[in-house]
Amino acid sequence: EGGRIYARMRLPIALLLAQCTAGAAGYVGGGAVSRSSGFAPAVMTSSRRRSSSVSMKFVPGESCTGEKVVVVGASGYIGKAVVRESVARGYPTVAVVRDVDRAKSEKKFDGAKLMKADVCDAASLGRPGMPFEKGKIDVVISCLASRTGSKKDSYAIDYQATLNCLNAARAAGARHFVLLSAFCVKSAERNDKYALQFQYAKMELEAKLREQTDMTYSIIRPTAFFKSVSGQLEVVNGGAPFVYFDLGGGKCATCNPISEPDLAAALVDTIADKAKENALWNLGGPDEGLSMRQQGELVADVLGKEEAKLLGVPIGIFDVIVDGLQGAANLAGKAARFDGFPESVPQWARDQYAQTMAGWAQSLEDSAEFGRIGRYYAVEDMLTTDPADKYGRTTLRQHYERIAVEGQEYDPYTSVFGSKASKEALKEAAK
Repeated sequence: EGGRIYARMRLPIALLLAQCTAGAAGYVGGGAVSRSSGFAPAVMTSSRRRSSSVSMKFVPGESCTGEKVVVVGASGYIGKAVVRESVARGYPTVAVVRDVDRAKSEKKFDGAKLMKADVCDAASLGRPGMPFEKGKIDVVISCLASRTGSKKDSYAIDYQATLNCLNAARAAGARHFVLLSAFCVKSAERNDKYALQFQYAKMELEAKLREQTDMTYSIIRPTAFFKSVSGQLEVVNGGAPFVYFDLGGGKCATCNPISEPDLAAALVDTIADKAKENALWNLGGPDEGLSMRQQGELVADVLGKEEAKLLGVPIGIFDVIVDGLQGAANLAGKAARFDGFPESVPQWARDQYAQTMAGWAQSLEDSAEFGRIGRYYAVEDMLTTDPADKYGRTTLRQHYERIAVEGQEYDPYTSVFGSKASKEALKEAAK
């Protein structure tokens, strides 16, 4: 989607990721489009890649081939929205979750079959009774994404775990694979100076998906999610300023985010839409691009503030933070390799020292990467301009108006400056 990092960092860069990256956890609002289940099951044909032949004309937001759908990454907030949309369309849906007992209590999974699986354990996915049992699935929708964006987690989840599911789907005889990727992967493709580790991981997985010939595929690259640009509503309501990053000359990053229900509808659409087979779809919401300043002004207007209080933070702060963290990581790594101890120092003490320094080096390296993520989203526009790359009906204003009344589901990875208490207070004040 990316991704949910800075709640634990307590640094000024926390806001940027909360504002622009595709996070994990979520809400599912009312559907943005109508639904119908009056579509006959697909007729399968044999080819280099298996292809569907839908018996009726494709209708966005409505069409259903009747095939069996498995959603991996269903525990995340986009995954939950996809499960709900798939069930609403009439697809027999399996939601692969981390905790089945916990998922049973969530209405968002109503109508879906819940299954527990470890997507990091490739050998287990296709066993009898598991989600990828041979001959039991037709379509896989992958919403897997690392929560931290660190190099280790990115390659473990965005690449390897997703590749495990891709290979399991091929072995199971699935027809179609839908991958939720990210708009920012374009930076890895260009090998930009500020390209990030999770972008390279997603790019390499996309390449694996294109290489295989057993299934058709659709790659969806959303710009940003509504929940990722909602983290300041509660604090602005409490009188604090809306914080944004100033690029100089009055400029700041621009995006047209998409609502979670609209994104879910787009992902499910690709099952029946022949035009999206073996294709990449950059996807944003219906809004024209909104700068971070404009988002702040919009929040203030929705909350009924007389004047928008905006605080511009110089973009140069990122260079200071990232350079400092990376420098400290390099020093810790060098210290971990130190071998000039006196002979009187026992081996266990040397090992403990090396282990401690290596741990610090890794932690600081990850923090530097989180800073790079913040800087990236402060500088890069997440914006689609082609009408074909805009989807849905829900605008960002409508989203802000809704959560200003109803509150929003708390998530520490995307709502950095909010809290459960502030959200409840906001909801109570709106009564």
